[in-house]
Amino acid sequence: MTVREEKFSDIEVEEVSEFEDADFEEDRVGSRSRPWLLPLLLGTGLGIAIALGGIRLLANRSAGQQKPVATKPATSIAPSMTVTVAPVETTRVARILNTTGTITARDLIPVLPLTNGLQIKQVLVKEGDSVKQGQVLAILDDSVLQDQIRQAKADVESKQADVGSQQADLASKQAAVATSQANVASRQAVVQQRLADVAQAKAKLEEATQNLRSYQQLANAGAISKQELLTRTTTVATAIEAVRLAEANVKSAEQDVLSAQAGVKSAQANVNIASANINSAQAAVRSSNAKVEQVRTQQGQTVVRAPVSGLIAEKLVRVGDMAGTPPQAVQNGIQNGTNNSAPQRLFSIISNGSLELQALIPDIQLPQVKIDAPAQITSDIDNRVRLQGRVREIQPLINQQRREATIKIDLPRTNLLKPGMFARAAITSNTAVGMAAPQKAVLPQPDGSASVFILSGEDIVRAVKVEVGEIIIGGRVEIKKGVKVGDRLVVDGAGYIKDGDKVRVVNRQ
Repeated sequence: MTVREEKFSDIEVEEVSEFEDADFEEDRVGSRSRPWLLPLLLGTGLGIAIALGGIRLLANRSAGQQKPVATKPATSIAPSMTVTVAPVETTRVARILNTTGTITARDLIPVLPLTNGLQIKQVLVKEGDSVKQGQVLAILDDSVLQDQIRQAKADVESKQADVGSQQADLASKQAAVATSQANVASRQAVVQQRLADVAQAKAKLEEATQNLRSYQQLANAGAISKQELLTRTTTVATAIEAVRLAEANVKSAEQDVLSAQAGVKSAQANVNIASANINSAQAAVRSSNAKVEQVRTQQGQTVVRAPVSGLIAEKLVRVGDMAGTPPQAVQNGIQNGTNNSAPQRLFSIISNGSLELQALIPDIQLPQVKIDAPAQITSDIDNRVRLQGRVREIQPLINQQRREATIKIDLPRTNLLKPGMFARAAITSNTAVGMAAPQKAVLPQPDGSASVFILSGEDIVRAVKVEVGEIIIGGRVEIKKGVKVGDRLVVDGAGYIKDGDKVRVVNRQ
């Protein structure tokens, strides 16, 4: 029905209504004379009203189905949200290699007893304590060593007394040597005297011999008597005997010198023996003193000190245990054939508290791991653990059964991790050029996907699904698919808008 037809219908309805009113008035005037006419008029009027209402309803439905000839201009839509935007940019994206492993001590130092067989008297630390180098960890009972020190000191005193006795004997022997040497000198002087006597006797013999020759010539000449010649002959014979006797005395004196010299040698030998005895006694004293020092050193070793600074990882002794003696469980291990010949340690110290993560990497991924590569460490049981480590070592051997290699990742000092804990590592293997956007611009969806709002034009947003990659430092995330470089993404306010909304941009980054 057209607008003209609607108007015509309205006029027609009005004319019928006026006609009804005139008839009704006429009938009302004449109703008194015709009472049967009133019900008839009422029924007729009600039927006409129902018919006109149906015609109007059909006309309205027809008008709704037809396109209007002219419409009023639409009113402007106000922005639904104030937002900020940021462009999609190119950046270098670090590729992450995820692995798991066990927290271990980088350098676990065993603390061994320096003296075995002594009872533990005091234990001054417990597991988890932080200690400094040289700090006392435990004290051993030194009563046995004190008895040994007293015994060794008594032995030293005895040896020193023996040295004194030997030194007195040496002095006596040395005096005997001096006496023998003086006797030798005296005998040598006697020899010299005897030699002088021999010379004198020989001089007298020479004189007597010359006189005898002179008297022989005189006797031959008859100048002297035979008795005078005989006297001179006797004098020569006497001189010869005197020479022989003097020479015999010289030999006797020389024999006395030799005897005295032998006495000197004997006395010197005694001196040497006495000196050797002194040396032996002094050596015994030194040995006893060394034993005293040794026991004193052992006594000093009854104080167990920390060899390095760090954390106590293990405390393996109690008060009353014997230092160096394995516990019963270890003894059972020895009985079962286990080799436990190594000294039993008392404590284990994590040197400087340094920890490392020993993680396993499949051999096919091993080329992706580099020394000094950064790694982020997390824990499934403690969400506070979020540490930055660094790959320190890649062990050269690969497990032949699992085809895995072990890498060691240095960790910063922390109280959140303990040796033996399980941890995860995200190792940065390499970097590549990719697209990045603020992480706040990416909205997770219930189906596990992600989407962003791209600013289309100046104020209309369009929802787009994207494929997200690695998390980038600085609150950004890699976007692999769904956008292109330069697209403007809604950041602040992205969670409060929907596809097609009109927004107000307050700043553009």
